[in-house]
Amino acid sequence: MGIGQLRVGLVGTGPWATTVHAPGLADHPGTTLTAVWARRPGAASELADAHGAIGTGDFDELLSQVDAVAFAVPPAVQAELAVKAAEAGKHVILEKPIAADLAGAQRLADAVTSNEVASLVVLTLRFATPTREWLDDITRAGGWRGGGARWLSGALLGGQYAASPWRRDDAGGSISDLGPHAFDLLDAALGRITEVLAAHHGEGDLWQLMLAHEGGAISTATLSLHLPIQPTVVEVAVYGEHGYRALGRRAGTAGASYTALLDDFAAMIASGTTTHPCDVRRGLHLSWIIERARELAK
Repeated sequence: MGIGQLRVGLVGTGPWATTVHAPGLADHPGTTLTAVWARRPGAASELADAHGAIGTGDFDELLSQVDAVAFAVPPAVQAELAVKAAEAGKHVILEKPIAADLAGAQRLADAVTSNEVASLVVLTLRFATPTREWLDDITRAGGWRGGGARWLSGALLGGQYAASPWRRDDAGGSISDLGPHAFDLLDAALGRITEVLAAHHGEGDLWQLMLAHEGGAISTATLSLHLPIQPTVVEVAVYGEHGYRALGRRAGTAGASYTALLDDFAAMIASGTTTHPCDVRRGLHLSWIIERARELAK
């Protein structure tokens, strides 16, 4: 471990934990992957061994060895364990959505806030350099009257995430998995989302939504993980006095985005800062949007 490096524990050993979290934490100059927890100790040990960490099936043991915890587990599991981590004074890196429902998200946000620990939500698109440049540009320009997001994928028709139970939730897997990304970017681009005006959940887990923003802009979002579309369609756009400006997703940028997130996370902890545009309060706001959409779509 280098001087000043944060000791981080990783919770989870699935594909995202293995391909993004573990190598990102192990390779970043400001962090060291110290311990890995999973319900199956063998899986924890296997991933830990690959990065010079310690594997454990005891969450309390993991907490005793780290300064911060990164989560790569289903929302309901994360909400329960991240509260314990925050109460133990550990900083947290959270996946989206931060909990399975709004009540769980509120409990987690309260725990993080009351224990004054740093938090970030892994909104990979938001941390990408092209996204930051796009948001800076449209913020300077102003005058945007509306926008939209489209994220159309066949990820749950096959592949490494196809068997993920929480993504197949009858309440709407795509709104939980894709919605946070889409809502976060529309919110950042057009102003805070203040209401879900309409929401429809159709066949094939296709979500179609209309959103109201502070300042009067209106946006739409179309989301699905069950459409046979290759490559995945990802586009966020705004329109108004300065025309139409769109942002797409570049393939292979998850690792770079996670590195940028860790840059911010390490800087927050070094400076004693616990607020960030993508902290737990952002996760709570996104959970509120999801809850409102589900209510309207019933």
